[in-house]
Amino acid sequence: MSAIPFEELYQTGREAQRERYRRIAAGYEAHFGKGEVSFFSAPGRTEVGGNHTDHNHGNVLAAAVNLDIVAAAAPITESVVRLHSEEYPGTDEIILSDLAPQKEEEGTSAALLRGVCARCRELGYHVGGFQAYTATQVLKGSGLSSSAAFEIALVTIISHLFNDGGIDPVTAAQIAQYAENVYFGKPSGLMDQMACSVGGFTAMDFRDPQKPVLEKVEFPLEKAGYALCIVDTGGNHADLTGEYAAIPAEMKAVARELGASVLRDVRKEDFHARMGELRQKLGDRAVLRALHFFRDNALAQEEAACLKERDFPGFLSRVVASGRSSALCLQNLYSCSDPAHQGLTLALALSESILAGKGAWRVHGGGFAGTIQAFVPREMLETYRAQIEAVFGEGACHVLSVRSAGGVRVKLTKM
Repeated sequence: MSAIPFEELYQTGREAQRERYRRIAAGYEAHFGKGEVSFFSAPGRTEVGGNHTDHNHGNVLAAAVNLDIVAAAAPITESVVRLHSEEYPGTDEIILSDLAPQKEEEGTSAALLRGVCARCRELGYHVGGFQAYTATQVLKGSGLSSSAAFEIALVTIISHLFNDGGIDPVTAAQIAQYAENVYFGKPSGLMDQMACSVGGFTAMDFRDPQKPVLEKVEFPLEKAGYALCIVDTGGNHADLTGEYAAIPAEMKAVARELGASVLRDVRKEDFHARMGELRQKLGDRAVLRALHFFRDNALAQEEAACLKERDFPGFLSRVVASGRSSALCLQNLYSCSDPAHQGLTLALALSESILAGKGAWRVHGGGFAGTIQAFVPREMLETYRAQIEAVFGEGACHVLSVRSAGGVRVKLTKM
């Protein structure tokens, strides 16, 4: 894939982005010395429908957003990869002759870097030595998938520096997921990486995760008169891996009792017929989470259909229904180990009081901490922002746009 022009990638705020790219180039030079570099960009993502359905091979509606991670990178003759991020001290260094998982690296950026390099090689792609300096706008713990954006940026660098851009978006997402699952130690589904890799509004069907069915959904959100808002409630995802891991584990436990490995391969009628038996054996929470899967799997498909048909009121009603299913059945608004902190629940309750009958609101991403998503009528945006930020602080409400491009090499005609 050829590089995408800078002006095409950034439709607004170009001068601020140029200054950002100059800062990244200067950061590369400060850490690695002078040299010709290429630039790469990967977006964050917003999950619109299908909360925790991907890991059970369900349907998802997601979109890439205009907040991205940018890397300046260049190949080197050494068989080493070095990466420095603007936001963190220290430089990760991976020796390419030793790409086996390192237990002590779990949960670190070095694990993701090693995992991406290892999986690219396993799939037959060339991986040479390179140096990279990154800077991100994708807020950590925001539910916008900062880790997936980072992973896709790494795959994109390898694709273009060593493989003529030959790693397609679906394979890139699968490589990134492998690194996160096997090396980083987080059992995520494929949705985050796929949304960051593909770009735009995308309906995804993961019945066969090796061959996901993707459909781009063209919908001009701004022309509908609505803004997409992500509200940061001040929580973060630290120490919540166990909470996330319990969701797919409990869903799959229900599936196994019904003769399948994932819930997508279970008939909803069979699940309902044996619900009483299942709750006795596995507990109520596992049954509720399975019930959510069936509900939200259908809602994600209905949301995509509404957007294609330009039925925005129908879309909004299904977003609200999805959020209610997450709250009631999936139960991922707060951690049971920390019930005093319920920022997500509070933000959703406040959004409902402001937007009832006029917009939509739901938990965003993995849940338990972090962010909610709201679709807000443009004429109510400042009112909504003011009331939300009065509770959660100035800058808590982020107004985003949908980005059509996924992970890309960026072509600059001038700095």
